[in-house]
Formats: sequence, C-alpha cells, structure tokens
Amino acid sequence: MADFDEILAAQSDFDAGDREWLHLLVADWQVIADLSFADLLLVLRRDDGKYIVAEQCRPSTVMTMRSDDAVGNEVSPNLVDEIDTAMNAKGVLHTTTLHQVGKSSVCNVYAPIRCGNKTLGVVVRETNMSTRESNGRYESESINAGKMLFEMIPRGQFPYHDALMSQQHNARVSDGFIILGPTGIVKYAAPNAISCFRRLGAITQMEGHYLSEIGTQLLHPNDPVPETLPLVLSGKAAADCELDANNSMVSMHSLPLYNETGRAGAIVLCRDVTELRRREQELQTKDATISEIHHRVKNNLQTVSALLRLQARKTKSQEVKTELKEAQRRIQTIATVHEGLSQTVNEIVDYDAVISNLLKMSVDLATMDDQHIHIRYIGKFGMMPAQDATPLSLVLTELITNAVEHGFEGRKEGNITISVGRSGNHLNVVVEDDGSGLAAEEDNGMARSSGSGLGTQIINTFVTNDFNGTVRWDERHGGGTRVILDINLRAAQEGDEREY
Repeated sequence: MADFDEILAAQSDFDAGDREWLHLLVADWQVIADLSFADLLLVLRRDDGKYIVAEQCRPSTVMTMRSDDAVGNEVSPNLVDEIDTAMNAKGVLHTTTLHQVGKSSVCNVYAPIRCGNKTLGVVVRETNMSTRESNGRYESESINAGKMLFEMIPRGQFPYHDALMSQQHNARVSDGFIILGPTGIVKYAAPNAISCFRRLGAITQMEGHYLSEIGTQLLHPNDPVPETLPLVLSGKAAADCELDANNSMVSMHSLPLYNETGRAGAIVLCRDVTELRRREQELQTKDATISEIHHRVKNNLQTVSALLRLQARKTKSQEVKTELKEAQRRIQTIATVHEGLSQTVNEIVDYDAVISNLLKMSVDLATMDDQHIHIRYIGKFGMMPAQDATPLSLVLTELITNAVEHGFEGRKEGNITISVGRSGNHLNVVVEDDGSGLAAEEDNGMARSSGSGLGTQIINTFVTNDFNGTVRWDERHGGGTRVILDINLRAAQEGDEREY
C-alpha cells in the first residue's frame, strides 16, 4: 500500500511548493477533524484522471467511521461527480445526498485545496449524521469552529504557513478550547479550558472578558513573559506558548479564524502540562546527576593513570617501568571506553567511534619515535553495551600493542588491518599485520608474553571465559600475522541483532 509521500511523488503536475502545502495541511488538520467530530479524507486526481485517497484523518473526539485504512484506495464511483464539481468550486461544496459508510449515513462536505492559483485536490469531511441528533452548546461551538477552519481551506487561509503540530508543544481539542471574537473577547470556553485557567489561579468569569487580560493578571511583576504569549492570548497569529502560574503550567495554541473579509476571531487550545513538566524536570535532574557521576569517574581514572605515569618516571627498574606503563595504558583504555559510553543516555555506545580513537592511541603509545604504523578498518562493530565494549576494547588494544611491540620490532613502517563481521550476537574480528610473522608475535597459541605476560591473560580470560569464544593465530598471506577472534556478545540488544 502506497504512503502519503509516495502518492505525492507520483503527481507529475505537483512542484515542491505544492507538496509542502499538502504536508502542512495534514500536519494541522487533526484539529478540524476533532472540532467537527468528523473523518477527513484528502483526495487527489492522478495522472490517469482517477481520484485516490492520499491521506486520512480520524477524529479523537468521536468514534471514527473508518476502521480500515483508506490511503491508496480509489474513490468510490458514486463520489466522482461530486469531487469533480468540488475541484472547480470557488468555496466549500455542500451536497444534499447522503452516502453510506458501513452502516452509517454520512453527509459529505468538500473543500478544494488552493495553493496559489492551482487546485491541488479536495478535502472530504465525512459527518456521521447520528452524531448530530442531540448537540449541546459544547458540541455546537466546537462544530462551528471546525466549520470556520474548514472553510478557510479553499481561500488558502488554512493550513497556516508554520505547521502548528510541528511546534514544541501539542494541545488537543479534548484538552480544552476557547473561542475568541475578532477583538480577543472570549465567546466560549470549554469546561476543560476553564479548569486549566482555574489551576493557574484565574477566578473571574471567562466569557465576555479579554483572554489577554485574564492571562496577564495571572503573572507576577517579575515573572518571565513568553514572547509569543500576547499573540496567543489575542489569537492574532498561529503560535504556541506556555503560561506558568500558581505552581501550574498550561500549554496553549492559537489558531486564527478568517472569513472572506479578514480575521474573524481565533481558537485557543489549552492543555494542563503541570505533571508532564514536573516529570521532565525530575528526568533532567537525574540526567545531570548521572552526567556528574560519569565526569567524576573519568577524572578518577585519569588521576590513576597520571599517578602510574609519575611512578614509572620515579622507578629505576626498567622492568617495573615497563609494567607501570602497561598498567597506565590499560587504565587509559577503560577511561576512553567509559567516556564514549557516558555520551549516551541508555549506556549503549557507538563502538566504531570509540575503538578507532582507542586503537590509534594504543599504536601511538607502543611505537617508537621513528616508527610509522598505519591502521585501517573493514566493516563495522555497531552499537554495543558497556558490558561488552570495555572487555572487547582491552582485548583489541592488547592485540594491537602485541603486534606493534613484537611484529614491527626494528621496523620503520607497518600496516594493521581490522576486519569485522557481525550477525546478531556473533562477532568475528580479524586482526592482520604485515610484520615479522607469526613466530615473532605468537607463543603457544597466544600473544607473545612481555614482562609478566598479563596481556596474554587478559586476552585469554575475556575471549574464552567472558565471551565464550576462541582465538586463532595464523600466518598472514604475503607475510605477517593473522589473529581471528570468534566471540559471542553477552549483552547485545534486540535492536542490534542485524548484520553489519
């Protein structure tokens, strides 16, 4: 089934401006469906002359008549004549013929979509007549406001040039709405809207008063005033803002209403977001705390690394100096992985970004001043949790350090290639170098021991015990060494179980 973008792309007579106008329409038209208690269909004429439903909108204020998705379907033949007429109409087209949608009797009203001098299509408003049997004031005011917005479509006054639903906050008709007259006086306030302003501290009757006066009276002398607040409270522009007063917060959207002669009033949607903002503030506080913990851990690791470096400088034993430098390098490896991990909220790290910097650092630390060792990558590791990222980093840095110290000993230049293949939880990593060969780097199936041989123990422990994997050492074709790691990631997430 084709989606909205595919259908628009198939319209050969549409330019970029036409498509953008239709995107703005479907971004904002939910409010019309909700106010009108009706389903909406966006109908376009294809190049072959047939009409197709390009998009639909179900109301959230009443039961929809269309449980099935109509997008991509051709329009019923009994509607073609009416849509043909609507495409050439100057304004909204009302018909006296009722149609059947399922078991419901439906009255259709058509609004041609104008963009400049071009008619792009038609919006069909489908009203279930059974919902019109007993309407109180709330329903009448809502339907009338939805009717005014609907009638703005043929005049090119709706959608607004800045899509409301793409703005920062999102209020809904069911949360509460206020109808303003041309001068900004409240003509009607829905019960939920009245409740929102009561929570803000408003005690005056809303109807018959300027909403701008009601809103500004809630502010204290030194309270910050949102820049868009005057526009929203007066209804002079399509804008949104939040009003914070009396330990409560209300999000508001203004939708100006226009007729043939100019601005005729506005609709202001209201939503109490007090609890939502409180939770957001709690999350921000927790995020700040976690960030501070990460920062302190990183600083502590760097302090340990600095202390080991100082101790290495003080000792006169070359063997001790070598072991302290090795310890410093491993601490630095853990610190680098931790820093990459702390950049994400859910402790999932982009391992490719972390490991490239980490191994470059390992090469730099292991090489002599006159050596130039180049490292390159084939394939991707992907996203990886900390439980796997840290030990895998230690294994790879040990292999790289081993290659530089033993494979390229006495050589000025060298190349290391890391090839990665991933399928779900399984990871295959091949580390190749064009160094002196297997005899220089391998010792009884593991990395050649230097000093205490801790590097060999690290590789063996993590690969075989933690990752339930294997390490295999081979001669590289053309000279050098080839190390193959076959491991199973312990904490791979479902979203990562894909081939890389």
